[in-house]
Order: sequence, then C-alpha cells, then structure tokens
Amino acid sequence: MNRQISLIGAPTDIGAGARGASMGPEALRVAGIQPILESHGLQVRDTGNVSGPSNPWLPPTDGYRHLNEVVAWNQAVHDAVFTELQQGRLPILLGGDHCLGIGSISAVARHCRAVGKKLRVLWLDAHADFNTSVLTPSGNIHGMPVACLCGHGPRALIEIGGHDGHKGPAINPKWVRQIGIRSVDPGEKRFVHEVGLEVFDMRYIDEEGMRQTMELALATLDENTHLHVSFDVDFLDPDIAPGVGTTVPGGPTYREAQLCMEMIADTGFLASLDVMELNPALDVRNKTAVLAVDLIESLFGKSTLMRDRG
Repeated sequence: MNRQISLIGAPTDIGAGARGASMGPEALRVAGIQPILESHGLQVRDTGNVSGPSNPWLPPTDGYRHLNEVVAWNQAVHDAVFTELQQGRLPILLGGDHCLGIGSISAVARHCRAVGKKLRVLWLDAHADFNTSVLTPSGNIHGMPVACLCGHGPRALIEIGGHDGHKGPAINPKWVRQIGIRSVDPGEKRFVHEVGLEVFDMRYIDEEGMRQTMELALATLDENTHLHVSFDVDFLDPDIAPGVGTTVPGGPTYREAQLCMEMIADTGFLASLDVMELNPALDVRNKTAVLAVDLIESLFGKSTLMRDRG
C-alpha cells in the first residue's frame, strides 16, 4: 500500500437534502485523522480544502438541485484528486456530501486509464445512489453519483474526467461492488437490476455474513488493480453513527464495519478513499467523526486482533 497520503477537504453540502455535511472535513480533522494515520508510519500531507460556490438552497430545476454548483465542486475535487494521484500519492477525500464521488472517482478512472490499471470501486453506503433526474424523488444529486459515473446523468457531470480524449462514462457498472445497501427507491431498484450493478445489501450480509460479502467484493483483485473505497458514513448503523443527514436503521455493527475495513486493508491494494456525508450538525459530541477515523485507521492497517499481517 502507498504510504504517502494526501488529505483533501471538500466542505460542501451542495448535493444533499440537509445542511451540515460542509462541516465534515473539519470534524474529521478534529477527530485526529492526520496524527492517527501518522502513528502508523504513514506520511500524511493535509492539502487543505478545495473551494467552490456556496449552497443557494434552491428547489430542483429539470430534476436536479444546484446542478451548476455541483459541477463546479466536482471539477475542483477531480482536479485535486488527480493531482495527488499523478504525484504518486494516495488521496483521501474528506467530504462533503456524496455527490462529490463523481469528481473523485472520475479522477481515479482517468488515472487508471493513464497508467493502465484496472479499477475496482467499493461503494459502502445505505443507498445505491443510482437515481436519475427522471427517477429522483428529491432532485438531490447526492442520490445520483453512481448513475452519473456509469453514464446516466447530465453531460456536464459525465464528462468531468474526460480530459484525455476519453469519450463515454468514467466507469463500467461491472467495476462497482455496493455494500450495506438498505434504502433504494422503487424506480432506482429496477434501474440497478437493468445495468447489472453488483449489490451486497443488508439482507445478504445478514444471511451470509460480512466475511463472505467481503471475500466476494474483493475477489479477482491483483497487483494491477487500483482499489477505490467510497465510504458514506451512513453505511453504518445510526445507533453508532448518528451524525449523517440520511440515517437508515439496520446498518452494519461496529464489528462488522471493522471486519469490512480490515479485509480491505489485508489486500494491500487500497489506492484512494472518499469519506462522505459526515454531518457534525446532527452528531453527538463528534462521536461519528471519531468512529469514522477509527475505521479509516483499520483501513490503513490497525488490526483489532493479535494477528501478524506478514
């Protein structure tokens, strides 16, 4: 695993339905993300925050809320993430709402094309985020990033990572594994099946366990795979992680989440990370940020077991 880490803050809630995710990056810093990662021998550089337009808090237009502002923020995120990848560093995007995954993963896909690597995206989330302007009940673009990345969305968002002459979507749905899903809109559910997205929902995790889930989600990775994890904090059960705008009961427990992160760490292939939708305005004494940092620490090699990682 790359030991050169870059933190990139993206303080906006431009794609969300509740205000407050704009404070997420600072909450993660307050929870000690930099010194905690440094304690594992990682070299961590905090690049500060990218900037973009303020949130006008307007109703949707043609099925999208704040489309122009969302494009601006995602372009800024794309440029920042791509810059760090070009420098051979591992970017951690501190969100911000999950619409920013469009810019982040577009940058990762562009980097993979440039260096000839395969891409695997683990999408840890309570929601499939596969809505479109036609399917969305709200117009909030944080419910659409996976669809946009797969080519189903406004051209301005689909084409963010196409600077190298690449035409078409940033990613193929077959590269994505969704884990922890438990809230999907009816039209969105049909669309997910149509495109063949691989989803390990909470029922699957209940029936088969987190170990089996992660073994399948991580199958066929090799040295030529760039593993990107997009971690929406609402992936976690709200009993342990209340600080999100879109809580859905029945998420992974602390131990299930730890196992998920430890198994990702064990591959050694993690190469980029998003930490999204942390909303300190809805949190209790920053406990969700502290938990998120604890799980990120496990992603980078902290094991809760007395086990030699070799």
